[in-house]
Amino acid sequence: MRLWIVFLSVFLVLLAACQEKPSEEGSGPLKKDVPTTRLAADLHTPWSITKEGDTFYISERSGSVAEIKDGVVTRKQLELKEKLSTQPESGFLGFELFPDFRQSQKAYGYYTYDRDGISANRVVVLQKQQEKWQEQETLLDRIPSGQFHHGGRLKLGPDGCLYITTGDALQEERAQDRGSLNGKILRVDLAGGIPAGNPFPHSSIYSYGHRNPQGLAWDGQGNLYSSEHGSAAHDEINIIQAGKNYGWPLISGSEQSPGLQRPIIHSGEETWAPAGVAYHQGFLYIASLRGESVKQYEIRTGKWKDAVKGKGRIRDVYIEGNTLYFITNNTDGRGTPAPGDDGLFSLDIQ
Repeated sequence: MRLWIVFLSVFLVLLAACQEKPSEEGSGPLKKDVPTTRLAADLHTPWSITKEGDTFYISERSGSVAEIKDGVVTRKQLELKEKLSTQPESGFLGFELFPDFRQSQKAYGYYTYDRDGISANRVVVLQKQQEKWQEQETLLDRIPSGQFHHGGRLKLGPDGCLYITTGDALQEERAQDRGSLNGKILRVDLAGGIPAGNPFPHSSIYSYGHRNPQGLAWDGQGNLYSSEHGSAAHDEINIIQAGKNYGWPLISGSEQSPGLQRPIIHSGEETWAPAGVAYHQGFLYIASLRGESVKQYEIRTGKWKDAVKGKGRIRDVYIEGNTLYFITNNTDGRGTPAPGDDGLFSLDIQ
């Protein structure tokens, strides 16, 4: 009898582990060999896509915003209060337009800077002017950074708050320290204050125990999903809940421990290096850097397939209507640039 219980327990653990790793070749609306269309070329290490009307606004790590309309790229430089960092993966990262952008001409920006030999991240308000974007206000500052793991994604949530991802800056223990802003997903109001409903008193921390989250997206029911770079594969997609601990560095992949959240899927022994994420009609679309693809993950079945291949490293995705937009990141120092890299592309996903 005891032997049967042991066998049953082992079977259930293995079954749960298999369910967390996505199975390949999911079903869905995306047809095979759907062509992509290049909308712009020669971008400078682009990082984040946003859009207003007919114009795309794309942050470039070197310190500029590429405005793209009708295939024409107009590049406006940033006038920042701190010097952009030269650390790997750093620079001007997250970028999100104000809800009233048409009137205010303001946006949120996330960048890494160097001061006195020390790197840090900050979240600021930028004002668009004729030939530049100028830093005006600081919402969050002195988030410790390092050589890698800067986080950097900014997204406005359906609740009207600004969500921010931060990396552990190669200091793993910070992800578990609620006194540190590293290795977290943060939530602030539009002025940078602490909104009602945050899980910890007087804190912008929304969830913790993250390694290097770089994507945020909400489904139609308001569930928040985040992508996260794993250590030695085991990249993760998590459903984020207020106040929850997502385990890094205590667990990863299918590992489990009381009080720690496991991902809904992970990449197993593969490395995806997931970045931007977007949701559309029951599917997550996940930009993949090391995996050099956009992955389509069906939430209901747990199946996935590659929606895009052959473009190299993909940094961010954006969906409007039935069109998926994505940017390559082959000029980031880790890819192999082709003529015209990096580019903005579109793809019909209906």
